[in-house]
Amino acid sequence: MPEFITLFLILNNFIRLILLHIMNETGFIPWSNEYRLNWSDFKAESNPAKFEDSHSVIKYGFTWIVNSEKLNDVIVFSIDNIQLSVEFQPLLSWVRSSEANNTLLKHEQGHFDLAEMIKRNHQNIFESKLTCQVFPTRGQNDAQRKQFAKEDSGKMIANEVDKLTKILSNKREEYDVETNFGKNLEMQLKYDQLFKNL
Repeated sequence: MPEFITLFLILNNFIRLILLHIMNETGFIPWSNEYRLNWSDFKAESNPAKFEDSHSVIKYGFTWIVNSEKLNDVIVFSIDNIQLSVEFQPLLSWVRSSEANNTLLKHEQGHFDLAEMIKRNHQNIFESKLTCQVFPTRGQNDAQRKQFAKEDSGKMIANEVDKLTKILSNKREEYDVETNFGKNLEMQLKYDQLFKNL
């Protein structure tokens, strides 16, 4: 049994190092089942004008593949393999050091988990709007049309990500009110149980 625990700790530290490397390269921490936020991840100065004791900035990122082809003498494009990611932004996230405690940290982790849950719940809807379809492109020649296909497909995905971000904003506000920023332990526990299923 001690060998299992040692192996678990080694793997856990290895995964943590990989995620920290990704953060150093990209400036954000991607959501992962294996990583839990620490107060050291909150690198911005606290905001004295805000009511809240901590604030986590979480954004959705995306990658995709755009294919362009000639269909009936018209260049069209399609979108494939949309990959959404949930990204914690350490340089924009903060905590009042006098208020940093495990209960509040768990609440902030909940914001991160909530974003992942919303992403998963909307992934199929998101993809059905944009994949398995062809879209017209613009431009004077093939090279321009391919460039515009990349640009236009990115804008289309960004518009859908904006909608997802608005949903997240509303759900985060609801989460803060229902849990009283983590101080309502009974409601916080209900959310924690929900997030365990991720």
